Amino acid sequence: MMDLLPQVLADSLLLAGLYSLMAVGMSLSFGIIRIVNFAHGEMVMLGAYGAYWLFVLLGLDPLVALPLILVAGLCLGWLLFRVVIVKVLEAPHLNQILLTFGVGLVIQNLVVILWSANARSTTPEYATASWILGDLFLPQGRVVAFVVAAALIAALVAWLHWSEAGRATRAVAENSAAATLMGINVRKIYALSFGVSSALGAATGVIVSFIITITPLMGFPILIKAVAIVILGGLGSVAGAVIGAFVLATGETFMSYYISDGAGWAEGFAFVIIFAILLLRPRGVFGQAVETHS
Repeated sequence: MMDLLPQVLADSLLLAGLYSLMAVGMSLSFGIIRIVNFAHGEMVMLGAYGAYWLFVLLGLDPLVALPLILVAGLCLGWLLFRVVIVKVLEAPHLNQILLTFGVGLVIQNLVVILWSANARSTTPEYATASWILGDLFLPQGRVVAFVVAAALIAALVAWLHWSEAGRATRAVAENSAAATLMGINVRKIYALSFGVSSALGAATGVIVSFIITITPLMGFPILIKAVAIVILGGLGSVAGAVIGAFVLATGETFMSYYISDGAGWAEGFAFVIIFAILLLRPRGVFGQAVETHS
């Protein structure tokens, strides 16, 4: 059994990179706007479809299409905030949850109407290739996904710490009233943050487009995993989201390898985390205060 440990750890690391990107966008949205976006899974789904159609119609590799999808996700998130989310900023959390969940359902059904429910996937060469390093088997697609996810998360941290807009975003997250007194347009920062969150979701869709099957219903299981991660790490904690992603990925991978029929059980591990954290430590690992310092 111990012979499998290096492979288990390698698989956990690669999966954690993907999960981190999946959850960081949702965590950022809550940290700044204090709204849990239950349409985040649909942002991932739209990013995957965007990568697929650019691959099929224009022959663009998903990695080449990534900047286009990021910009499209940013614009869509900004538009959704300006048209829809802004209406419930001061509403009870239940209203916010129901609204974003409803937005996700609308997007999901529009995709079914426009593109049917047929399963699809992008097929760049690295999607099915692999490297063998000693006893380690490394699928190239997952390695590429890990590298892209790590680069985007590093870019997000750099933006938050060293750009003027990023520093304004951190100020709003810390104290929106004080930020207003210092001349920061809080609504503008909210819209920008929601746009960045959606862009990160869409980017996740790009890198899962060559790893898993693309369907209109793919957003919900992704949402569940993202919710489990941000609850584990603490709502609004970027660093916590990354740590939570590693915990979830490691738990799922160990279950897949060491438990009989573990692949099926692993899919339920996210629910176990949600229940356990809500019962034992509702504030998560780092609490609910926004965490932009890494």
